[in-house]
Amino acid sequence: MLGVYIHIPFCESKCNYCAFSSFVKSKEEQRHYITKLIEEINSYNGESEIDTIYIGGGTPSILDEDLFVMLANAIKKKFNLLENYEWTIEANPCSLSEEKLVCYKNNGVNRISLGVQSLLDEQLQFAGRKHNREMAINAIQLAKKYIDNVSCDLLIGLKGMNRENFLSQIQTLANLEISHISAYMLQVENGTPLFKMVERDKYLLPDEDESVDVYNEMVLVLKNLGYDRYEVSNFAKKEKESRHNFKYWTGDDYIGFGLGAHSYLQGRRFANSSNFEDYYSGKLAIEEVLTENQLLEEHIMLGLRCKNGISKEFLLKKDYDIKKNENYLLFLSQGILIDKGDKIYLNPDFYGVNNYIIVQLLP
Repeated sequence: MLGVYIHIPFCESKCNYCAFSSFVKSKEEQRHYITKLIEEINSYNGESEIDTIYIGGGTPSILDEDLFVMLANAIKKKFNLLENYEWTIEANPCSLSEEKLVCYKNNGVNRISLGVQSLLDEQLQFAGRKHNREMAINAIQLAKKYIDNVSCDLLIGLKGMNRENFLSQIQTLANLEISHISAYMLQVENGTPLFKMVERDKYLLPDEDESVDVYNEMVLVLKNLGYDRYEVSNFAKKEKESRHNFKYWTGDDYIGFGLGAHSYLQGRRFANSSNFEDYYSGKLAIEEVLTENQLLEEHIMLGLRCKNGISKEFLLKKDYDIKKNENYLLFLSQGILIDKGDKIYLNPDFYGVNNYIIVQLLP
């Protein structure tokens, strides 16, 4: 079933680690963008039945309510939203309000993804976030008053992180009864303020081994708290997985609207320009039909990141007998891979080094 992604590229300020397509723009420029975004949605003439919507950014919660209603109405007019749908909007604690939550709920949103990143004030200041611990906790409690399904993002590897202070944050989020946690390793991207900081002080951040150890400890804690790891960085209570994001990892079709938004439809991948002028003129940044070999590689790379695994039948249809790969046999004998029926799964104990394993299994 088709999923819809909408990109809102606006933020109140740029975080020190951020390399995404996000910009600080005036209310007037935001309104102009939403008008163009709705024009793009109206021009779509493909499949109309959808079961997931994901509004990401940037910071979608920065939009005033009237702009969100305009966008929501355009989506509902163009698409037939199935009864058991999931509609997520990303939000930051400092731009989420009671009025916006009421607006979201009244217009169909049933899932909130909050960019918490940390519950330690020193780390939030270091990362360039606009909120503090108290604002984050208040935003979670406020969101849960209106929308039960709340997810929180955390970053592993921020300055000052250790086992005790990170696991304490996990426990706090669990005590707040959120349904989903996304915990990502901090990436130092070229061109960001963080990159320059690390260039000046190579010991500024915890080393990779320490971050992996904290990740592994977190996995055990979350499991005991009732969160199932269904993808390397994503943990959910029962039946609270992000159904939209799961489409990316299982090769399902999705259509993206907005600046820099990516789409994947029946083996064709394309993406809008990340430049406002080019986006407004309808230029694409990427357009390609995936080859059989690309489809094969993506099936392995994505499938071994999540609990769905990979299909031996699919691999054979692409003329790849993985059993002839000596690394596959080695990983199987070492318990790194699990062979069960048609499926091959990565042992969750080795999720922390999944990239290395995946590379060894590619044809």
